[in-house]
Amino acid sequence: MRRFAEDEALSEVVREALGAAARVVGVERLRGGSKKGVYRVHTDGPRVIVYSWAEAENYWLAADGVDAADPFAPASGLVPFLAAQRTLDGLGVRVPAVLFSDDSRARYPADVAVVEDVAGGTLEALLEADPARASGAMCELDAMLNVMHGQRSAPYGRVDVLARGDTAPGESCQELVLERALGDLAEAAGRDPRIGSAAAPLRDRLRELSARVAPRTGHGLIHGELGPDHVLVDAAGQPVLIDIEGLMYFDVEWEHVFLRLRFGERYPALSRPGLDPARLDLYTLATHLSLVAGPLRLLDGDFPHRAVMRGIADHNAGAALALLPS
Repeated sequence: MRRFAEDEALSEVVREALGAAARVVGVERLRGGSKKGVYRVHTDGPRVIVYSWAEAENYWLAADGVDAADPFAPASGLVPFLAAQRTLDGLGVRVPAVLFSDDSRARYPADVAVVEDVAGGTLEALLEADPARASGAMCELDAMLNVMHGQRSAPYGRVDVLARGDTAPGESCQELVLERALGDLAEAAGRDPRIGSAAAPLRDRLRELSARVAPRTGHGLIHGELGPDHVLVDAAGQPVLIDIEGLMYFDVEWEHVFLRLRFGERYPALSRPGLDPARLDLYTLATHLSLVAGPLRLLDGDFPHRAVMRGIADHNAGAALALLPS
């Protein structure tokens, strides 16, 4: 039985953020996270958001032999969050302001951060409720992405990994993606009969697409999992990026494949010229396979929103199979 944070447990860190006189009057655990708890805390003054990276908040089962420096290793905890927040804030990319953070476990039994509550809701909801207002936020998001993707780094890797002087494994982004995709394919083939029956042609297709990718030097700064549910819109209509722990330097095509998948018919507002079609082809198939294996792996545990994960896996299995040559 998982135990989540209670009002009194959060009170001390909220008082550290807002002052000793702050009084917590209510707490909501927000839906959606699979690696950390996200709590909206109501006080007798302002509302705040508390992130808790407690073990009980993480629904992913531990994987053996994962290199923590791998860009695709689970990015969870205060260190990657703060590294990403500082990097984006320094570029003028809107992210929630950090009011307090602590990894000492002295005040709270996990890494914890108190951040501003951006109360405008998600871009995903705004696109449905008010498309005209959302169009302005989409323009601002496009400008943010241009700033991010314009940042260049010779090595690739998560910003916290590079900041501490480590290097990511692998020889190139596309080789890392290929290795991961082959692993996702093997895992998905054992869980989804449709993928299992097409495992050999899918494996051949991945290797064929990878062979078409030319060498590249230099990588852009990407969010890594940027859908409209990972963008809030503040009272001024400005987009605010959240779930930023995976911020990394990588091929920007990896970002654009995910943007195209999640924004769908609205993606043209975020598209850009000059993307490498060979990388887009490889990364598209790899992303679909990841979105089969990952959700099914999550369902090995007790993640509560099971129908949603099953739907994601089913949809992406069909999408991956549709990319095989006829």
